[in-house]
Amino acid sequence: MSTQRRAGAESKPAEAKPAQNKPDAIDVAELAEYHGLARLIERMHRRFLDVVRAGLLRQGIDDIGPVQALMVMLIGDDEPSVRDLMERGYYLGSNASYSLKILVEAGYIDRGASQRDRRTARLRLTDKGRTLRDDLFTLEQVQATALVRNEAEAADLKAAYRTLRRLDRIWGDMVRYAGQGLD
Repeated sequence: MSTQRRAGAESKPAEAKPAQNKPDAIDVAELAEYHGLARLIERMHRRFLDVVRAGLLRQGIDDIGPVQALMVMLIGDDEPSVRDLMERGYYLGSNASYSLKILVEAGYIDRGASQRDRRTARLRLTDKGRTLRDDLFTLEQVQATALVRNEAEAADLKAAYRTLRRLDRIWGDMVRYAGQGLD
């Protein structure tokens, strides 16, 4: 019985499945661009760290690295907890702790207990940290000026930002809801 069915099934021509014409389906060229996007983002992140490192060296700062400098930027005028900083910057726990230790030892931040909850450490920039933050902000302004020279480039930057935010949200949802059917 199974031999007959198998033979019969093999002799029948395969039925053509209807094409799925989703209006939002992407073609092969667009898929290739998506595949390259993650690699480009990683390469740009490394390049951005190199730009920050070069800016630090031009200012004579060699006691911290670019990752620590970006943490200073994230702290800004706030007094976040260590947990808040990790969530904002997507740092891993051990890396964040190590970077914060370097920043405290170098005198860029103060780390103290929260007045509400003594178990929670709050972070605050020192005068040295605020000076670094201001210098890094100036560096960012120079970079932005080089990138955006007219209204068309400003519109391109806004579109790129929206796309990257959307991608961040989608990837975050994929991690957060893994296995729960994102369809």
